[in-house]
Amino acid sequence: MRPVVHDLVIRGGTVVTGGGTHETDIWVRDGVIDQLGGSGRAGREIDATSRWVLPGGIDPHVHLTPPSSREGGWTWVDDFRSGTEAALAGGVTTVGNITFPDPGSDMRTALERDEAVAAELSLCDTFLHPVLLDADDTNLDQIAGLQSDGYTSLKIFLSFHRFDRQVGRYLDAMRRVAAAGGVALVHCEDAAIMSCCCEILREEGRTGVEFYPEARPVRAEAVATHRAIAFGETTGCPVYVVHLASSEALFACRDARSRGVPVHVETRPLYLHLTRERFLDPDGAKYSGAPPLRDQFDRDALWSGIGSGDVEVVATDHAPWTLEQKLDPATDATDLRQGVSDLETCLPMLWSEGVRPGRISVERFVEVTSTNPAKLFGLYPRKGTIAVGADADLVVWDPEAERVIDGASMLGNADYSVYDGWEVTGWPQYTILRGEVMAEGQTIVGSANQARSVPRGPYRAL
Repeated sequence: MRPVVHDLVIRGGTVVTGGGTHETDIWVRDGVIDQLGGSGRAGREIDATSRWVLPGGIDPHVHLTPPSSREGGWTWVDDFRSGTEAALAGGVTTVGNITFPDPGSDMRTALERDEAVAAELSLCDTFLHPVLLDADDTNLDQIAGLQSDGYTSLKIFLSFHRFDRQVGRYLDAMRRVAAAGGVALVHCEDAAIMSCCCEILREEGRTGVEFYPEARPVRAEAVATHRAIAFGETTGCPVYVVHLASSEALFACRDARSRGVPVHVETRPLYLHLTRERFLDPDGAKYSGAPPLRDQFDRDALWSGIGSGDVEVVATDHAPWTLEQKLDPATDATDLRQGVSDLETCLPMLWSEGVRPGRISVERFVEVTSTNPAKLFGLYPRKGTIAVGADADLVVWDPEAERVIDGASMLGNADYSVYDGWEVTGWPQYTILRGEVMAEGQTIVGSANQARSVPRGPYRAL
C-alpha cells in the first residue's frame, strides 16, 4: 500500500498547545492537520528544527471596518486587506471584526455588508461581532436568528449615552443572547462619569494630553465593569469584558468568578507594555486608547492576571490612525482619537516581554492568543489547537529572531507604532493558514483565495 501524499509537512519543531509541548512532525492535507508524527510523503517540507510550532493566533477584537459610513465620521486607516496582511506577518491567522450598523440600519444588514467586504479583501480567516447600537424591536428580534446563523456574540458599549437611555432593553438583549447560547462583549466605561469629568476638565482649563487619564478615569471603568457583571449575573448572559485596563476592574471580575458568574477578561497590549506617563511626552496623544493607559501597579496586576488565569485573552482592539491624525492639534484630552495599530506586533511583543523573561509560559502564551478565544467564540477545536482534524493554522516561531520595531516599515497603513525603537526577540518565521504558507517573516506570499468566513458554534466556558 502506497503512503498517503500530504500537501505539507513541518518537521522537527516543538509543538505547543495549551496542554503542553512535544516534538513531532505535523502533516497537512486538504487544509487540515491529517497526521501527527509517523511517516509519509509531502509536496512541501518545512524544517522547524530549533523552532516552536504554535496554533495560529486568533485576535477576536479588531476594527477593520469603520464605525459609520457617514461623511466626516471616524475611519481607521486599515481595512480587511492591509489589516490582515499585518495580522499574518504577526502570526495571527483569524480575526474577529467589530461590525457597526449604520445609523437607522440593523445588525443583519451590517453583517451582510462586512461579510462581503471581508470576502473581497481579507487574507486571513474572519468572524464578525455585531454591535447593538439601538436596542429597538428590529434588532432585538434579530438576536436569536443571528445566533443560530453563527453570530454567537453581541457587542455592547456602556460608554455610549444611548446605553443608559435604553438600559432595560439592553438587559432584554442579554437575556436573548443567553437563551441562544451566546456571549456579550462589553465595553466597560461609564458614559455619564466620563462626560462629567470632561466638563470639569474644560471648566478648569486642563485639556492638555497629559490629562487624558482624568477624562476617562479608573472609576468610570470600574463602575461600568461592576454593572456589566451585575447585568450578566441577572440575565444569565456570559460577559466578555473587552480591553480591561485597571487592577480595580480586574479584581471585580475575579470576585465575580469566585461566585460562579461567567465573566471573561480580555486585555490589550497597550496596558501590558506602557503606562500613563507616556501622556507626558510631546507626542503623548499617539498612545491614546479607551480606556487610557493606567499606572504601573495596574500593569503589574494584568501581567499577574495572565499568569494566574484571571486574564484569559490578549487581543489588540486594532484601530489604527496615522501619526498626523493622532497628533491633530484640534483635539484635546476630552476627544483624542482612540486606538492604535497592533496586529503585527501583538504576539512578538507578548513573547519578547512575557515568554522570554519567564513572566508567562509558552503554553499560557498559546492559551491567551489562540485556544481561549477559539473556545469562547465557538471556533474550537477547529481552531486554537494543533490536533488531527483541526484547521492547519500554524505558526513556525523563531524564538531568537531579533528586530527593532519601526511602524513606518510595517504592513498596516499606520505610519508609526507605539513601540517604535523597541528591541524585540521572537518573531514568526512562517505563518500558515489552512495549510498554505501565507507569510514568510514579514513578507506576504499567500493568496486571498485561502481566506474565508469561519463557521461558529455556541459560546463555550473555559
